[in-house]
Amino acid sequence: MNRWKYAIAALWMCWLLVVSDREMAIAKNPPQSPSDPRQWTEISEDKQIDLDFAYATTTNFVKIKLYPCARCFLRNDVAIAVRLASQQLQQQGYGGLRLFDCYRPQPLQQQMWNIKPDERYVANPRKGSDHNRGTAVDLTILDLHGKPLDLGTPFDEFSPKAHHNYQQLSPQVLKNRSLLKKTMASVGFRHIDTEWWHYAWNGNKPPIGKWVWDCPK
Repeated sequence: MNRWKYAIAALWMCWLLVVSDREMAIAKNPPQSPSDPRQWTEISEDKQIDLDFAYATTTNFVKIKLYPCARCFLRNDVAIAVRLASQQLQQQGYGGLRLFDCYRPQPLQQQMWNIKPDERYVANPRKGSDHNRGTAVDLTILDLHGKPLDLGTPFDEFSPKAHHNYQQLSPQVLKNRSLLKKTMASVGFRHIDTEWWHYAWNGNKPPIGKWVWDCPK
C-alpha cells in the first residue's frame, strides 16, 4: 500500500513539474495570436473610438513599456457593446469614448501585480482578470473637441478619490462619472467600486488569454 502511495505521489510531482515548466515557457514566450481569431475583434482608432494606451509607453504606474504597441482587442460581443456606448454618447453631443486598455495578456499581469499587489486595483495573476479574458475596458468620455471630460482623477490613480462612492468632487465631475456609469450599464457592463474608468462585461467569462499581439512593421 505504501509503495502505491509513493508511486502516486511521484506521478503527481512529475505532473506538477510539467505544468510548471509549460506555464513558465508560455510566460517567457507567449503565443503571438489567439487560438481562435473568430472570437476576437480589434478596435482601431476611428470616428467612434479613440485609443490612448499608457501601457504601450513608459508613462504608467509600472514605469516600463508593457505592451509592444497600442492595439485594442476585445471579445466580439464586448467590442459591439463598446461601439454602441460610444455611439450613444455621440448622439448626446459628446465626442465618444477614449480607451485606455482592452485585452491584457495574462503573462503581463504579473508585472503589474509585482508593483501593486492590491486586489482593489490590480487582479491577482493567479486568478486572472476580466482584461485577461478580453471582457473589460478602461475608458473615459471625450468632448466634441477630443478632450477628455473631467472625471476627478487621472487614469490609474489608486486612491479613494477614484472610487465611485467618493463624493468630495465638483458637481460636474460627479455628473460626468454618472454619465459614464449609466452609459456603460445600458449596454451590458458593470463597474467596480474602486476605479471610475474600469468596466467589465456582464456576459459569460471566456478563458484567460496569454497571447500577445504582433505589431505592424
